[in-house]
Amino acid sequence: MSIHKSEIKKITTHQLQAMKDRGEKISMLTAYDFSMASLVDEAGVDIILVGDSASNVMAGHETTLPITLDQMIYHASSVVRAVKRAFVVVDIPFGSYQGNSSEALRSAIRIMKESGAHSVKMEGGAEIKESVTRILSAGVPVMGHLGLTPQSIYKFGTYSVRAKEEDEAEKLIEDAKILEACGCYAIVLEKIPAKLAKRVTEEINIPTIGIGAGPDVDGQVLVIHDMLGITTEFKPRFLRQYADLGTTIKEAVTSYVKDVKDKDFPNEKESY
Repeated sequence: MSIHKSEIKKITTHQLQAMKDRGEKISMLTAYDFSMASLVDEAGVDIILVGDSASNVMAGHETTLPITLDQMIYHASSVVRAVKRAFVVVDIPFGSYQGNSSEALRSAIRIMKESGAHSVKMEGGAEIKESVTRILSAGVPVMGHLGLTPQSIYKFGTYSVRAKEEDEAEKLIEDAKILEACGCYAIVLEKIPAKLAKRVTEEINIPTIGIGAGPDVDGQVLVIHDMLGITTEFKPRFLRQYADLGTTIKEAVTSYVKDVKDKDFPNEKESY
């Protein structure tokens, strides 16, 4: 029997592992502010990711690279204040951990202390092993991220599917096993072939969370603005749009503007 949101007061890494072990899928969505995080948490999502995708959907940047550690802490703090049940994971942004394990540890500790989040997430495999180990040694849970890694977009030059070739696929499997051995409690697999994601999920013991990685992973994640139809220009194959809030919001604002211009708002009942 699965455990539903009413039976779990607070999601932990232990409960996420238990979900994988009993075959219960893990739900994960992004949120970046108090109001949205409140709704997502109340709806029963297991993990809220304060993603560096805030650089795109909140700040309007083309890539995730420009967002700073201070900005990530601001967004994470806003989310944490709203959450009662979900497990909150925060991306360590580009330039705050790569190549320097001491800086990685300082960044992770700042996120945990200043935002109150429950975990950090990092992109990469063997090349960040030292940083992952150092952060974990301080008692900070780490979620890994393999496949399409947006912080490395200028290295790869494209957002196309990763690990289609055998050598890259084998490296991804090896990296997943390295992250598990280091002590990561879960790994995001982004935009890789479904068969490869299935193989990784079967070969490691910790949960895998997919985005564009097929149905055989342990959980799924989407960017909230994409699945609600707030961002309309981004429609990849893996995205299922659950609402069309972009149209709803524009229609509401158009009606408001018209009512103001027509002197219909506020009316007598809306005045003091």
